[in-house]
Amino acid sequence: MEKVKPVGAVLMFVLIATLLIPSILVLPFSKSSTGKVAEKLGQMDLGKLIAESSPIRVSVYRTGEKKVEEIPFEQYVAGVVASEMPADFEKEALKAQSVAARTYLVKNLLAGKKEGIPEGADIGDSVLDQVYKNDEELKKIWGKDYQWKINKIRQAVYETRGKIIVYGSQPITPAYFSTSNGYTENAEDYWSNEIPYLKSVKSPWDSESPKFAYETVIPIKEFEEKLGVTLASGEVGKILSLTPGRRVKKVQIAGKEFTGREIREKLNLRSTDFQWTREGDHIVIRTKGYGHGVGMSQYGANGMAKEGKTYEEIIKYYYRGVEIADDDPFLKQQVVKK
Repeated sequence: MEKVKPVGAVLMFVLIATLLIPSILVLPFSKSSTGKVAEKLGQMDLGKLIAESSPIRVSVYRTGEKKVEEIPFEQYVAGVVASEMPADFEKEALKAQSVAARTYLVKNLLAGKKEGIPEGADIGDSVLDQVYKNDEELKKIWGKDYQWKINKIRQAVYETRGKIIVYGSQPITPAYFSTSNGYTENAEDYWSNEIPYLKSVKSPWDSESPKFAYETVIPIKEFEEKLGVTLASGEVGKILSLTPGRRVKKVQIAGKEFTGREIREKLNLRSTDFQWTREGDHIVIRTKGYGHGVGMSQYGANGMAKEGKTYEEIIKYYYRGVEIADDDPFLKQQVVKK
C-alpha cells in the first residue's frame, strides 16, 4: 500500500475531524445506547445551565407534602412544561408552552398573595395554578424515558429563557388547555369577563388529538340528582344557543336553564361542546375537545409546529395582539417587593 505523504496526512486529519466533530457535539443529546455516558453529562450540564440562568428562586407549595419548596425560576418552568405537555410534542410547541408557563408565573408573582396557599409561598403545584413535578417525581412517572424527555424539555425552556407574553406592556393571563373542538373560545363565553387577547380562533389541528372526541354515559337518576331536575318521559333537554367557539352557551332541561359551563362542571364533562341522547335508563353525552377552550390549545400548538410554525407564531395565533418580551423588568419589581 502506498504510504500517505505528510501533506496528505494533514488533509486526511482535517477531513476526519470535520466529519467527527459535529457528531461529538450532538452526542450528549442522542438517544442511542452508544452515547449514554455523554448523554448523561449533557443532561447534567443543561440542568445546571437552567438553574444558573434562573434570576430568582420561586417558593412553590407542594400540596402532597404540604410544604414550601424553593426552586430556581427556570427549573420550575421546566417542571411545569414536563407536567402540562407531552414531551414527545414538537420542540416549537414545547417552547410555546415554556413561554406560557413562565408568563403565568410572572403574572402571579406580580399579583402577590393568593388564596389557597400558605404564607411564604408564591404559587401552588396543582391544577389550581399550574401542575409542577420535580425531577424525582418525573423519574418515577417516565421510567426509562426520563433522560430524553427531560433533556428535550430543558432545551425548550433554556432556548426561551427570560421570554414572556405581554399585551399593552403587561404580562397576560396565558390560559391554555389540551384540545379544542376545532375552535378556541372567547374568554367572556366561559368566564365572566372579556379579555381582548383571549378571542375565538379556528384550531383545525386538534382533530388529530386522541382527546378530540369522547362519550360519557350517565344513569338518568344520577343525571337528575347532579342537575337538580326531574326529567319527563323521553325528555333530555334543549340546547338554546351556542358560543362563537361552537360550544353550548345556554341549555334548558326540565324547565330549568343552565350555562354550558355549569353542565360541564356538574356532570364532569370534558368540554362544553356536547350533544346528548336518552338511551334506556341512561343519558349518553358526546363531547368534542378537552378543557375550557380558552387561549392556547396544546394539541393545536403541536399541529402548528408540525407545519413548521415557530413558537412565536403559535403564541401570536392563539393570543391575539400580544408581543414576546423579556421578563427581567417584571422580576426586578418582584425582587424589590421581597
